[in-house]
Amino acid sequence: MATSGFKHLVVVKFKEDAKVDEILKGLENLVSQIDSVKSFEWGEDNESHEMLRQGFTHAFSMTFENKDAYVSFTSHPLHVEFSAAFTAVIDKIVVMDFTVAAVKSPVVVAP
Repeated sequence: MATSGFKHLVVVKFKEDAKVDEILKGLENLVSQIDSVKSFEWGEDNESHEMLRQGFTHAFSMTFENKDAYVSFTSHPLHVEFSAAFTAVIDKIVVMDFTVAAVKSPVVVAP
């Protein structure tokens, strides 16, 4: 099994008064400015049963070349600044950081 980078996975439930659209725009802006972020995906859960979701609504996934690139990202001044705003609007959060074990690579579809 090959390794394929380092992943930062965040699952959150925002506070009721959170301006989620603004947070999402800020996050997209953040990752576009920091080269160590190789990919960024996010989604809002609208399919799972509430019992399984446990109140969590959004998932964010970032991929880095390796753990050192992730550590560099976490100490970047833009990330430090954004994290303070992000944390302020979070009701619940789960964070997982791990080396990716690539079992089946994504299929790249030609345009």
